[in-house]
Amino acid sequence: MADITRRLGWRHLRGAPTAHIRHHRSGTLVHDGPGLSFWYRSLTAALSEVPVDDRELAMTFHARTADFQDVAVQATVTYRISDPAVAAARLDFSIDPDTGVWRGAPLEQLGTLLTETAQQHALDVLARTPLAAALVDGVTAVRERIAAGLGAEPRLPATGIEVVAVRVVALRPEPEVERALRTPAREQIQQEADRATYERRAVAVERERAIAENELASQIELARREEQLVEQRGTNTRREAEEHAAADAVRAQAEAARTVKLAEAEAARSVRLARAEAEGAREVGAARAEAQAAWLRVHAEVDVATLHALTGTRLAENLPRIDSVTVSPDVLTGLLARLGTGEPA
Repeated sequence: MADITRRLGWRHLRGAPTAHIRHHRSGTLVHDGPGLSFWYRSLTAALSEVPVDDRELAMTFHARTADFQDVAVQATVTYRISDPAVAAARLDFSIDPDTGVWRGAPLEQLGTLLTETAQQHALDVLARTPLAAALVDGVTAVRERIAAGLGAEPRLPATGIEVVAVRVVALRPEPEVERALRTPAREQIQQEADRATYERRAVAVERERAIAENELASQIELARREEQLVEQRGTNTRREAEEHAAADAVRAQAEAARTVKLAEAEAARSVRLARAEAEGAREVGAARAEAQAAWLRVHAEVDVATLHALTGTRLAENLPRIDSVTVSPDVLTGLLARLGTGEPA
């Protein structure tokens, strides 16, 4: 929509670069072109604004296939107005001089023309195509047919319209038919998924079996090595025991030899000691015998009274200390009597 400003009975129009403005004053074309800006009087001006940019027209319509099935077609047509003068002459693109708003609905007329033309060609191609083929290849066929039909439609160039591109977004059957068509495909997909699942499970089971076999082989190898280790340890222990036994035997033999030597030395020393003790005992005995013989010879030569005196002296030396002596009258009388008679006491 053009931007219009009021100033003291005058109007100023400022158009967009994508809008082609045609200004007639009293039946004469004064301004003609896109993106114009000019002053004018609203009472004498006739203005038209034709968009020249690319526009998208989305359309949805129903069609029937060769096997009498309804389908919904969703398409988009891109078009532009290539000849604004022709379009302004064929369609009402006039705008209000005071507000800049279209007085009619030219774009709706263009949309109706394009939609009906495209729908006619789509119906023509779908009416000769079964539903299954339409769902498989119908999008391409419908797009090509619509593009060809719009390109060959004489009303479009005569209206100044150029079709840029045609796109068919979707071609869908009725919900019940779509569900019925989906069922075999879903079952097939489910079967494929189940088969893939079974294959994955089989592969997983095979891998688990291989892993279990590898683990078992590893355990067997480990057990074999442990057996070798135990055997080697037993051999080493036995060898150590033999070496310890041999060392103990050597030590025992050395200890026994040393003990024998010590015993022999002790026995020899004991023999020498015994001999020395015996020799000393003989010498002591001989000395004692000689002393005893000398003592006896001495005492044999002494008289009896002297022996008695010596005996008394020896006895007195060996007697304990006597603090007092009690002599009874009988003993004293006897002693006195013996002394008077001259008998020994």
